[in-house]
This record gives sequence, C-alpha cells and structure tokens, in this order.
Amino acid sequence: MGTLSLKDYEEVRIPAPWGHISGRWYGNRTERPILALHGWLDNSGTFDRLIPLLPDYIGVLCIDLPGHGRSSPLPPGVQYSINDYVYIIPRVMREYNWKKVSLMGHSLGGVLSFIYGALAPHTIDMIISLDILIPLRVDIDNIASSLEKLLVEEERQDQGNLHEPPSYTFSQLGTLLAKGSHNSVTPELAPHLLHRQVIKSQLYPERYYFSRDGRVKYYHYIDIDPGLDAEMARQLRRKPFLIIKGAMSPYLPSRVPAEGPMSILAENNPHFEFHSIEGGTHHIHLHAAEECARYIVPFIQNHRPPPLTSWSLNGKEEDRSHKIQSRRNGLFGWGKKRRSKL
Repeated sequence: MGTLSLKDYEEVRIPAPWGHISGRWYGNRTERPILALHGWLDNSGTFDRLIPLLPDYIGVLCIDLPGHGRSSPLPPGVQYSINDYVYIIPRVMREYNWKKVSLMGHSLGGVLSFIYGALAPHTIDMIISLDILIPLRVDIDNIASSLEKLLVEEERQDQGNLHEPPSYTFSQLGTLLAKGSHNSVTPELAPHLLHRQVIKSQLYPERYYFSRDGRVKYYHYIDIDPGLDAEMARQLRRKPFLIIKGAMSPYLPSRVPAEGPMSILAENNPHFEFHSIEGGTHHIHLHAAEECARYIVPFIQNHRPPPLTSWSLNGKEEDRSHKIQSRRNGLFGWGKKRRSKL
C-alpha cells in the first residue's frame, strides 16, 4: 500500500453564494475522501507535511475556509463566525452528493468537526481532531476589544481599495507568521502556509502581502457551556474519534479526564483514541507529521479500510463489497469506482 503524493492533486472551487470555497483534492478522486479543515488564520497548506504520509487508496480534500487561503471572503459588513463556518461542511457534502463524511480538523477545524458531528451524528463515520476538542473559555476582554478592532479593519479595507496593503519579503512574512503563532509554526515551516495566502506586490517586485481577509482575526468566537458540551459529546458516543495532543500545547488536558466531553466520548467506546506527542506544539501535524501519522494511518485503515477485491474467472477484478457499501452510502452517480489489486 502506497502513500499520497503532494504532486497528485486537483485544485477545486466549490460555488457559494458569496463566491467560492477553494481547496486541493489529493489522491483518489473516484471515492469519497477525508475532508480536512485547517485552523484559525491558517489554510489548507497546513496539511502539506501530513498528506504524503497518508494511505493512497483514499483521497483527502483540504479546503480553505472563507476568508482564508484562496477562498472568497465574506461580503463587507458580515462578521466571520464559528457557527457559520460549521455550515461549510454540509455545503461541501451537498456539492459532491455525500451522505457520509470523514473529518480531520486542526484547531478551529477540529472544533467545527465536533460541533457538526454533534448536530448530524448520523452522517459521521470518523473524526480526527488535532490538538483540540472544544474551544477554550472566552476571555470577555478579548471579545470587547475585538468589536472595535473589527470596525477599524473594515475601515482600513475600505481605504485599502485605493492603496496596497503593507508588504514584506518572503523571509519577513515567515518571521511574522512564526511570531503570530507563538512559534508553533517555525519560520522554516511557514512556507507551507504562505504559498496559499500571499500576493506579490505590484509596487515592490521582491515583496508580498497577506491575502487573507483581515476580519477573520476578529471572528465571532463561541463559548460552549459545560452542560452543552457534555450533551454534544453524547451525540457522538461510539463514533470513531481520534484526538492527538501536542504535549506542550494548552488546548487539551494531558490525559482523558474523569468527566467532561472527552470522557463521554471515550466511555465504552472501543473506537476512541487519545494520544499525546512529546514536545508537540499546537501545530503538531506540521512539525511532528511523522509522529501524528503513526496514529492517524492505522485509524484510517480501521475505519475507512481499502475496498475488498475479488478475482473473476476471466482475470478481472470485481469490487463487489465496495459496490454494496457504496449503495448504502448513496455514493453512486458521482464517479467511477476505483479498482485495486489484492
């Protein structure tokens, strides 16, 4: 069994009322892929180092959330919100006529996976959450300051139609990105994120500027009440759920706690896994991709296994078991079935 290649992809543009959702579909494009969701202020490039380590029999569709990467920004005057981001998942499912979805999310993407899964557990066949489960508790002072900063950013963008944003060398952009992530993304790893969120300056040939929508920095946060997060977790009981923590990151406890949503997900669930990677920061999948893959690959193979094949008398393969499963999942009609050898 081989692994995916970063060179084998198709750029996708999914229509949306405000524009489009961009992404890259890696590997097998004849079967339902894993839908990968990046974190806040990142983009689909965040999975660049993980993709080549994943099995090639199943594709991975990495999308840019609205306002990030190469996806369209929301219209002026509209605030970004976690609640609205959740609806991106069923929008993508509708575009490709999926009845089920396999989710892999980092940070904000992991939160979206948990929320969507709790709202529509019947559509979930597995969730991989990287260094997150639910959001950290809200700091009211940060929310208050974001209100004014959002208005300032909208005014700056309005004036920016007449002026180019501040630009930097590519090296300087890497340093800025590392600083903004508290060095969770080092300058050496920054190019994986920069290649989808910078535009070349028209004024200074050797400089670039960030293309993401500045308003996403002040998006509408969500605080999930302890009683609500427990009920949401109950909706996902017995679902295959993998959580990987960066040991140095504050977003998850060091082990499964005795109570709370994680303990509910783990209770009597043979398909739940929790692993902590020593020395890992928040972007574990980027700087510790190999360690993450050691847990992710067998999890995928267990819960999205390769189709079984059988040989007919004339020497041709017939993937009968997968056709049966495809009928159950309602996947016929959007692609030819891939054939693979035993």
